[in-house]
Amino acid sequence: MQIKNNPKASATTIEQVQKFLDDFHQKTKVFDIVFRNDRDKNIHSLLKLEISSLQRKQMIAALHAEDYSEGPLPDTLHQISEMWVFGRKLKKQEIYIKISMGRPGSQTICISFHIADRAMNYPLKKITK
Repeated sequence: MQIKNNPKASATTIEQVQKFLDDFHQKTKVFDIVFRNDRDKNIHSLLKLEISSLQRKQMIAALHAEDYSEGPLPDTLHQISEMWVFGRKLKKQEIYIKISMGRPGSQTICISFHIADRAMNYPLKKITK
């Protein structure tokens, strides 16, 4: 089934999102996940939300296809692997989460984990079967 109401995601299907998440979660169990803590926005959000690094990791482990917002997006900076964007609510705040599979045989990557700058779109939550 194709995702509707999001022109950027028009070619992305529920099955593709679920496959990415299944692969991402499995790889994270084996190789763990590395967080881009060099970005002020990510650190400030952890402090404002008063959550630990472990809680952040648990929130990512709990991502579902319904949390999908956009992707896959090209990694134009490092050309490592495609990036996928998800969102979750935490303490009445919308959280922007951008993740990627990382390099083969290495950790998965959380590029962004911060309070969303603007309202996010969740095309999978709008699908009617």
